[in-house]
Amino acid sequence: MKKWIVCLAVLCSSAAMAQNTNKEGSKYQFTVIKNLDAGDVENQGRTGTCWSFSGLSFFQAEALRMGKGKDVNLSEMYVVRRMYPLKAVNYVRMHGKANFGEGGGFPDDLLCLREYGMVPQSIYDGNRVKTYNHAEMTGLLENMTKSIGNNEGIINPNWKTAVDGILNAYMGDAPKQFDYNGKSYTPQTFAKELGLNADDYVLVSSFTHHPYYEQFVLEVPDNWNWERVYNVPLTDLTAIAENAIQTGYTIAWASDVSEKGFSFRDGLAVVPDTDWDDMTPEDKKKAFEEPIKEKTITPEVRQLAFDNFETQDDHGMHIVGMAKDQTGKVFFRVKNSWGTLNPDKGYFYASEPFFAYKTTCIMLNKKALPAAIAKKLGIKQ
Repeated sequence: MKKWIVCLAVLCSSAAMAQNTNKEGSKYQFTVIKNLDAGDVENQGRTGTCWSFSGLSFFQAEALRMGKGKDVNLSEMYVVRRMYPLKAVNYVRMHGKANFGEGGGFPDDLLCLREYGMVPQSIYDGNRVKTYNHAEMTGLLENMTKSIGNNEGIINPNWKTAVDGILNAYMGDAPKQFDYNGKSYTPQTFAKELGLNADDYVLVSSFTHHPYYEQFVLEVPDNWNWERVYNVPLTDLTAIAENAIQTGYTIAWASDVSEKGFSFRDGLAVVPDTDWDDMTPEDKKKAFEEPIKEKTITPEVRQLAFDNFETQDDHGMHIVGMAKDQTGKVFFRVKNSWGTLNPDKGYFYASEPFFAYKTTCIMLNKKALPAAIAKKLGIKQ
């Protein structure tokens, strides 16, 4: 999840309340099935750190669900700061033939939670100036690590100190102890107080090039530490997502938003039954203004898009609810990290076909899995 695009959370409710996408002229009418609290919409700025913003929004929702994070805003840049040195080591060990940069994934969030804990935004903001922009910093880091990784002589053992020097200059050092609301914490004890335990969370995907109900290393560039995910049939992936929301658990969602049927500006993500290039200008406009017939997504259709690089792991978001339109089709309510300037104040609706087509993986609490699927995966809930 590495691309940045230039481009109301409500309490749990199942009230039959209708609303549109808030876009002028939209004829979509959504009836809320479930909405879950997830904190305020954030803005990742001109950075490729959506994986941290969406992952930490998910962890904040978990703390809220457990009644332990009412006023907490977790620091996305703490996770970013902790991951850069690890990615640098991996990049050098791979002689520069691995991913290094702003991109990452939910495994990074889990790794940080497990090894380094979490801190509040008020304690560490990564030296934000108006908005986040890491272009200069990443340029320096990439040039340095590339040079070291391609070094054919003896590598200076102090190179890691140099990497930390750049990170400290631009982001500041990551806190190891801090005071918050009158109590002293380490990042690990703070995460524990919020009820966050990395062992509670699982990564799930669905592809046909690996056996179902087993784990495999997800082959996307931003999975730099080769984390394994559980593989399930496509019908199970959708069933897991629906069950999670219905039972009060939100979902960290890795997806591809380069599809023409995705429009944050319009507050919608759909997969028209007709290929976009074959649609008339009027039909393209209509796709974001009223319910349309969508493509039937099969495992084969999904796999082909992944194999052809039409589906890539380019954005992390946070699924916080479900709704149905006036035709009865189910949509997921999604919290983004591009600020609140779209008509729906930072949220949008993604259809189930879009979810089935473009999901690369999801992260969720293992208790959110349907019991029968958890049993097949060998996961104890």
